[in-house]
Amino acid sequence: MELLDVLDEEGNMTGKVEDKDIIHEKALWHKEVDAWIVNEKGEILIQKRAETKKQAPNKWMTTGGHVKSGEDTKKAIAREVKEEIGLECEKENLHLIVIAKHCSWRGDNNVFRYLYFYRTQKQLQDFILEKREVSELKYITIQELEQIVENKDEDYLFWREEYIQDVIHYLKKNI
Repeated sequence: MELLDVLDEEGNMTGKVEDKDIIHEKALWHKEVDAWIVNEKGEILIQKRAETKKQAPNKWMTTGGHVKSGEDTKKAIAREVKEEIGLECEKENLHLIVIAKHCSWRGDNNVFRYLYFYRTQKQLQDFILEKREVSELKYITIQELEQIVENKDEDYLFWREEYIQDVIHYLKKNI
């Protein structure tokens, strides 16, 4: 059981807490986090979801997840990155890109998504994958990201998101 805070449509805390499965079942508003991790070459780290994942198996995306009840978003993204790929993020080096109000195209995920930027010098072989979550990692260039978005490549999840142009703009300024 994973307990999450329920938000209203403006992103305010309601004081209610629900299990993640119920949150998705009822399409309740909640918080999620994503990390846009960039290496010294300016390449973006993405991960392939494990084939056993309930939602979007074998799809490429950024590292992220849910914000647990009572948890702040920086702590949540640091926890998710550590759990999924074994990277320790110093919270002071996590930079908020945007907070995106997002209704999923499937209709089961109403979130306020906190997107963070983080720099690393780690090579692919330096990461430790949580195999129940992640099957593979790779770095892509900003040009490859733009091509994925332009082509609406079905192997990737992030091109569908309303905020992707904000992320691309931020990355171009900061890489």
